[in-house]
Amino acid sequence: MKIYLAHAISGLSYGEVMNYYVKTSEFLKSIGYEVLCPMTGKDALRNETKFKAHGIDKVPLATNHAIIERDRWMVTESDIVYISLVGTKGVSIGSVMEMAWAHQLGKHSILAMEPGNIHEHAFVLEAADIRYESEAEAEEYLARLKNGVLPEGVK
Repeated sequence: MKIYLAHAISGLSYGEVMNYYVKTSEFLKSIGYEVLCPMTGKDALRNETKFKAHGIDKVPLATNHAIIERDRWMVTESDIVYISLVGTKGVSIGSVMEMAWAHQLGKHSILAMEPGNIHEHAFVLEAADIRYESEAEAEEYLARLKNGVLPEGVK
């Protein structure tokens, strides 16, 4: 199964963004998922100390057009879209777009977002198939889903 990871990028450093994606990708790969990640192949951005809300024209994979087209393609190719908005300080328009594409395409979408998060909006709340309040809960569900494990008491 292919899973696409969506997470805030704007306002964060390359290191902060990659820490999330590497940690999450390693976990999901270890349980058998094929992971699609918007930062794949973007090591040319390693010196970015604070990503802006727009692309970088001098890096072909990071132009505005390349970002939206490749991310949309990855969502289309995925079976599941996992969106983590836990702890975000500003609105992640990219993550919300990716969630909207997932919803429109009928992809199974899992949202990790704590109560009171800046993204608590009817569209976000209704576009996600399942919402968990923490990444740990969402990732436990994804592990159970991948391994075909039913909740206790279900036969």
